[in-house]
Amino acid sequence: MLQFITARRINNIFIKKNMSSRFFLSFCVFLLLACNEQKNKGEATENNTITPVSDPVKVIPISHGSLILEADGEVIYIDPTGGEEAYQGQKKPTMVFITDIHGDHLSLNTLEAINITNVPLIAPRAVLDKIPSSLAKNTREAENNLNYEVRGISFEVIPMYNLREEALQFHEKGRGNGYVIALAGQRIYISGDTEDIPEMRQLQEIDKAFVCMNLPYTMPVESAADAVLDFKPKKVYPYHYRGQGGLSDVQKFKTLVNTGNSDIEVIQLNWYK
Repeated sequence: MLQFITARRINNIFIKKNMSSRFFLSFCVFLLLACNEQKNKGEATENNTITPVSDPVKVIPISHGSLILEADGEVIYIDPTGGEEAYQGQKKPTMVFITDIHGDHLSLNTLEAINITNVPLIAPRAVLDKIPSSLAKNTREAENNLNYEVRGISFEVIPMYNLREEALQFHEKGRGNGYVIALAGQRIYISGDTEDIPEMRQLQEIDKAFVCMNLPYTMPVESAADAVLDFKPKKVYPYHYRGQGGLSDVQKFKTLVNTGNSDIEVIQLNWYK
C-alpha cells in the first residue's frame, strides 16, 4: 500500500512538473510571436506614427510643408522652417531641397539656425536669389522638367503651379519646384505648392507622394484625391493642408482615395502639433 501511494505521488509530481514545463514553453512561444508581430508592424515614433521596419526610408514630419527624409546615411531636409527649435534632436542635414519663395517653404532664419554653409542646397532660381552666399555656399539651381544628380542622389524637377483662375497669382508656372527624389531604391514625390497639374497626373512608379491640399493657395481635397488616383503612388501622405479656413479635411481625402483605389495606402502624420 505504501509503495502504491509513493508511486502515485511521484507520478503526480512528474505530471505537475511536465505540465509546468509545457506551460512555460507555451508562454515563451507566445512572447516570441508577440514580439515578432510588433516587429513586423513597425515601431512607434516620437510623432505617434508607425515606421515599418521593412521601410528603408524614415519620414519625419516637422510642420506643414517641412519634413526630413532619412535613408542610406542621407538626411534630406525639405523646406526647413520653424527655426532652431523645430530641429532640436534631429540629425544634421546632408542635403536641403527648397520648393518656393513663400515663408512656409523658405526661412532664412531657419537655414541660418541649422547651419547649412557647406551643405548642398537645391532650389529654383527665385529661391536662390533670396539666399545670401554667406548662408549657403554650396547651392545648385534646379529647373522645371530637368533631371539632376548631387552627392549620388538623383532627382527630377516637377513643375508646381496653380490652375484655377482665382488662384493664378499665388504660384506662377516656372517659379517653384516639385521634386521626385530617388532614395534607397524608392521614388519620392514632393509636390510643393501646386494644383492637380498634368505633370503630377503623369507621374509614374512613385513609392511615396507628399501631396498638398489647402485653399485658396493650392487645391481642394477633391482635386488632390483625383490626381492621386491618376498617378497611383504606393503610399500618399497628405501634407501642407492648413489654409485660410483652417485645416483641410484629410479624412475625406483618404476616403476618396481608398474608395477609388484601395491599394493606395494613405498615411496621416502629425504635421500640426
